[in-house]
Amino acid sequence: MMNRTLSRKLLVSMCGICSRRLSFAQSAVNTVQKQKELIKSRELEKDELRPLYMDFQATTPMDPRVLDAMLPFQVNYYGNPHSRTHAYGWESETAMEKARKQVADLIGADPREIVFTSGATESNNMSIKGVARFYKAKKNHIITTQTEHKCVLDSCRILEAEGFEVTYLPVKNNGLIDLKQLQETIRPYTSLVSIMTVNNEIGVKQPIKEIGHLCRSRNVFFHTDAAQAVGKIPINVNDWKVDLMSISGHKIYGPKGVGALYVRRRPRVRIEPLQNGGGQERGLRSGTVPTPLAVGLGAACDIAQQELEYDHKRVTSLANRLVQKIMSEIPDVVMNGDPDQRYPGCVNLSFAYVEGESLLMALKDVALSSGSACTSASLEPSYVLRAIGADEDLAHSSIRFGIGRFTTEEEVDYTVEKCIQQVKRLREMSPLWEMVQEGIDLKSIKWTQH
Repeated sequence: MMNRTLSRKLLVSMCGICSRRLSFAQSAVNTVQKQKELIKSRELEKDELRPLYMDFQATTPMDPRVLDAMLPFQVNYYGNPHSRTHAYGWESETAMEKARKQVADLIGADPREIVFTSGATESNNMSIKGVARFYKAKKNHIITTQTEHKCVLDSCRILEAEGFEVTYLPVKNNGLIDLKQLQETIRPYTSLVSIMTVNNEIGVKQPIKEIGHLCRSRNVFFHTDAAQAVGKIPINVNDWKVDLMSISGHKIYGPKGVGALYVRRRPRVRIEPLQNGGGQERGLRSGTVPTPLAVGLGAACDIAQQELEYDHKRVTSLANRLVQKIMSEIPDVVMNGDPDQRYPGCVNLSFAYVEGESLLMALKDVALSSGSACTSASLEPSYVLRAIGADEDLAHSSIRFGIGRFTTEEEVDYTVEKCIQQVKRLREMSPLWEMVQEGIDLKSIKWTQH
């Protein structure tokens, strides 16, 4: 009898515990749900106050049509594209090869010459290190320029530490290379020339076709970082005689985390792979190709090819509107880089007697980029602006305006209005501006330190 009573008490106690646990669990779920709703409402509030986006050289928003193409491969068609034994793999492989063809068509290449990568940084590393190391026994000289992207310059420095000889060509004041100087720099043991198509800071467009023909005539491989050019200007790798070309997905309204490398088949370019494994991508880049990202890159290239002419015309019109309005209202503004040989969507302006970082802070409701790079110890001007011979003060006062597919006239006008307003305000606070207004030549002043 006692055992039955004890059993009932234990059962009632356990039921109570379970009930409390369920109640606690439900309460926890409700709390989490409330927190999610609170976070969502805060995010919506943030969205209403987000600045205008004018930094299309840093990255681009994904085109909604690209997302539409990717979504089925995130949810329904999730097979490994390298699985050859079932329909899931076949579906993904078909999609991957379609994307490969879309990328190839945009640059006038054969689909078999396209290697999927994680982005332009990886493509640049593969090209420079891969070619240099493969042909090291016969050739150990590489040529690049002083205004290349950091990943190109750092790859070259790594090769220098391995015993390679690297020449960093200077550029002229307009940002373009001297073709005669390049010709004189090529040696019998030069294996590679790497020069970017469109500069990411000042937007100048190098004479890629002339460089390609020069390199082909001297039996030197030619690589170009075209991350800022693909999908924005017409490109044909065969006309240009380019042997390797780096492409980035997120610079052409595609997804982040994917890119491509064009590697010429005839005359064949051999590269030593950076990573080894399953031998995917012709053994040049082992690892499973992420089908959704590859599909996104392909869709972005396809859209870019269809709309390239329209986009270029529209971006040119908006860029001209921005430059003309600013320069007509503000004196002592300098455009960095060649005014003609350039991609119009990248406008780099220096505002004399104004600190670039101060102007950026004043323009907090517009997302822009400065030509200056902050380091932990000091504020140094951009190495690209230094390379084109910009004065120290002008290099510190530069702002990069990035215009793209989704930029509107209203956004350009608002940016111009705010820029004019803030530059005038900052100059009024500047003793240097006051001295210039009084007719004093600042270069004639001998400054002393106390």
